[in-house]
Amino acid sequence: MKDFRTLKVWEKAHAVTLAIYKATEKFPKHELYGFTSQIRRAAVSIPNNIAEGCGRDSDAELKRFFVIAMGSASEVEYLLLLARDLNYLPEENYQPLTADLIEVRRMLNAFIQKLKASIPPRRTANS
Repeated sequence: MKDFRTLKVWEKAHAVTLAIYKATEKFPKHELYGFTSQIRRAAVSIPNNIAEGCGRDSDAELKRFFVIAMGSASEVEYLLLLARDLNYLPEENYQPLTADLIEVRRMLNAFIQKLKASIPPRRTANS
């Protein structure tokens, strides 16, 4: 079990989530329960899965939750692009959010690769 608050990747993911909440305050009101809710839930899923993985009792489970966080980060990356293309998010907000999100994905990938190297391969019935 790890303390998620000590991980730089969690800190960065949390900061991105806060920034997305702030950026989506200006989205159209008719999107509050649709698009705005979707991008916020996907953003929250990133640090949330990092935290949940840290509460598990094995590196294999931690890796699984980091992979889920990576999927959520990819979802948010697309949703930011869509928000920009729908003119909900100005380019000057889109660029830094996307750069920060790409950094989170890079950090998650490095962590996943490190965990993969530390997890012994599963034994199959034939081995």
